[in-house]
Amino acid sequence: MGEIFNVLLLQNTLRTATPVVLAALGCLLTQHVNITNIGIEGMMLIGSFFAVLGSYLFSSWAAGLAFAMGAGLLLGLMYYVLVIRFQSDEFIIGVALNIFAGGLTVFLLRTLFGVRGSFSGPGIDPLPQIVLPGLEAVPVLGDLLSGNTLLVYVSWLLVPLLWAFIYRTPAGFHLRAAGEYPDALTACGKSPDRMKCLASVGCGILSALAGAHLSLGYLLMFSENMSASRGYVAFACVIFGRGNPPLVFLAALLFGFISALGLRMQRYVPSDITAMAPYAVTVVMMAVTVLWGRRRKASKGC
Repeated sequence: MGEIFNVLLLQNTLRTATPVVLAALGCLLTQHVNITNIGIEGMMLIGSFFAVLGSYLFSSWAAGLAFAMGAGLLLGLMYYVLVIRFQSDEFIIGVALNIFAGGLTVFLLRTLFGVRGSFSGPGIDPLPQIVLPGLEAVPVLGDLLSGNTLLVYVSWLLVPLLWAFIYRTPAGFHLRAAGEYPDALTACGKSPDRMKCLASVGCGILSALAGAHLSLGYLLMFSENMSASRGYVAFACVIFGRGNPPLVFLAALLFGFISALGLRMQRYVPSDITAMAPYAVTVVMMAVTVLWGRRRKASKGC
């Protein structure tokens, strides 16, 4: 058991959970403005491709992040225009975005790099690993908290920052009002559409950063459909955490733990079962959330 449950398992948990955390934090922004965005899967995929493209062209991880964030910003704006301005169905647009991302990345992979399936090369600059001074010498905590890639720490920092923004600032109040009481927000002289635009753009940028972590901080390559349904998992984490950043973070950590545990259990259990386990846990999380929500409504009705 010591070969399975050790510090390396916790390290892999943090790395595996990071893209889900980033995408979920972006998704909860749109959730608070009453937009159900299931297109974050496609945003992650396009973010992972453009991160590799920027890093390869300029031999710089910073350029890769800039490319990914730029792509995410454009996708967020496109989603806002189609769903809010043109009043299109958000579920149809989300599914279309995911299909579009899959086709676009395959086309660009073959057109720009002349390969199929995946691309990797020595010109791709990975995300830097940050060593926290004085912490690396601490047993267990040093191995766990120090030496992670940049976006791991960014995801941790965003959790309290987004919580404080949403629940403790006037702008966060306006964000929630845009989804819950848009008429009241309009009466106060604020535009609900503007808040929805900001939420959609923020979701696109964070989802693209989640994809950048996959291709520059986790695997150092791009492969077709490498997001592997993590966007849907992130959406499930938002529902399970009820849009609260700390709870969403814990739900993403659970997914990361099951994924990391599954990789270590492959020597004892067939790989098909271990690969299925994180998604099965996600389905259970959604079922528990629905049942719990029904019980709350029933108790209030009584």
